[in-house]
Amino acid sequence: MPEMSRSQVIVYAAVAAALLLVGARAIRGEGATESSFAAASGGGSGGSGSFSISGPGSETVVDVTGAVRRPGVYRMPAGSRVNDAVARAGGAAPGAELEAINLAARLADGQQVVVPKRAPGAAAVAGAAETEEGPISLGSATVGQLEGIEGIGPVTAADIVEFRDEHGGLSSVDQLDQVPGIGPATMESLRARLQP
Repeated sequence: MPEMSRSQVIVYAAVAAALLLVGARAIRGEGATESSFAAASGGGSGGSGSFSISGPGSETVVDVTGAVRRPGVYRMPAGSRVNDAVARAGGAAPGAELEAINLAARLADGQQVVVPKRAPGAAAVAGAAETEEGPISLGSATVGQLEGIEGIGPVTAADIVEFRDEHGGLSSVDQLDQVPGIGPATMESLRARLQP
């Protein structure tokens, strides 16, 4: 085996030192991420003021809008619920109809959480099916209101509300074709009676 020259030994030593330095920083960076998360969640004794980058999948970005105090786009820890996003947006604004959304649903990255505003006089008719002629808002329709649409029974109405809550609201009536039990005839009834 040939002997290495002095310059080769120096190069190999420099590469080894660089690898050790990168490894040490990576290990220290993992500890900093954990401690900065604990400090942010109230579990740490104080922040060190350092900035750390979270790994992929460790956070969810959601748009919270509607009847909240501070609508906007928020970064939430992975696994957060709709309730956490509403709280992060300053909580429900006066007149918010929190009963219309599923606060326990898990957030998905890129989801829009829409907190509907209570319609004037809605408290007097809560739980009763409305028989008005105008279209019903898809974002705030109750199970009772959906049951009033021809071809929609209690199970399908509940499925529609659950689907809407899981997806943080719906921007189009056409999205309801993903709900089991809604066929082409039912979609036509929904288009005539619902608005986004």
